[in-house]
Amino acid sequence: MDNITSKKPLIALLTNNDDDVYCFRKELIEGLIENGYKVLISCPDGPKFQLLSHLDYIYDNPNIDRRGTNVIADYKLYRHYVKLFKKYRPTAVLTYTAKPNVYAGMASKKLKIPYVVNVTGLGSVINKKGLIKKIIMSLFKKSYRNASCVMFQNSTNMQTAIANKMVKGRYKLLPGSGVNVIRYPLQEYPSGGNGIVGDTVRFNYIGRILKDKGVDDYIEVAKRIKQKYSAVEFNMIGFIEPTEIHYENDLRLLQSQGIINYHGSQNDVKPFIARSHATIHPSIYGEGMSNVLLESASSGRPLITTDNAGCKETVSDGETGYIYQGGNTIELYDFIEKFLAMPNDKRREMGEKGREKVAKEFSREVVVKAYLEELAIIQNGEKR
Repeated sequence: MDNITSKKPLIALLTNNDDDVYCFRKELIEGLIENGYKVLISCPDGPKFQLLSHLDYIYDNPNIDRRGTNVIADYKLYRHYVKLFKKYRPTAVLTYTAKPNVYAGMASKKLKIPYVVNVTGLGSVINKKGLIKKIIMSLFKKSYRNASCVMFQNSTNMQTAIANKMVKGRYKLLPGSGVNVIRYPLQEYPSGGNGIVGDTVRFNYIGRILKDKGVDDYIEVAKRIKQKYSAVEFNMIGFIEPTEIHYENDLRLLQSQGIINYHGSQNDVKPFIARSHATIHPSIYGEGMSNVLLESASSGRPLITTDNAGCKETVSDGETGYIYQGGNTIELYDFIEKFLAMPNDKRREMGEKGREKVAKEFSREVVVKAYLEELAIIQNGEKR
């Protein structure tokens, strides 16, 4: 609903994917509306918006090439944000993901609109080299230093930004995007055998089908495990990135061989989590904070993930799951074998402890509260 003349303060929320809006920002949007704000959402269209039809918000559909490096396309995105902000004059802008952080930040700075940046991860950028890394880090630095506040999802990214003098004003450490423990309740744990006899043991990979997410490691280990254990199932749930389209044929072949069950993108992953015994998240470079891991743990599922930032924080190693060295497929294989040898009651206990951990440390209510507090500071005109 385009009600530009509304007397309510307008908050613009900008990101690059409808998954990000529905899965990670829904409670924040609801909290903003409940606290008397109008909300503008700028994000490329996608099926998850159908799940937000009960909310009253203004919608903008930008063209964002999330992983592209076309300077002209990025300049057009910047100009789009400038026109958008001139039209609606938001009280504050909340940005998520790399390109909205940079180009919406630049547009906000130009129009003197306060904005809050959420750092959803620096991992893949830190591991780049040469001129590309310098350019990207320079853009991030400009975005972060001009922000009213920078919200970090893990302490590693925060310390990296501070060490590189990327932060000038206020900053906060959040528990990632948080997890809604009501939306992801403790699920009944399924029966399971040892991978050779008894009921099938099921593992999930949930996320974008992307090399940086470690899907090659997941597939490699699945092939090796299936050679030895028959009663094991490896599932993959998520959409294939346009830049990684070769995985379509790869996954089709793996499915025909009985190695991988690929389920594509899903509006609701809870049924897949419910029938699983553990979630494997083999991220190569780390995350801001992995929502997949938080949601799986909230559901009572043990986690097997890497020692990278945004992954390791979600696990108490040996108690709620296992942490292995990112990229080390031998170590990942060993932990899966250890999990298969474990009595099913012990697996269930691991999951229950994981639920307790995320409910205590990663509640989404903390995130919503932090944003409402920051917006109150901005509205009161307090200095950075």
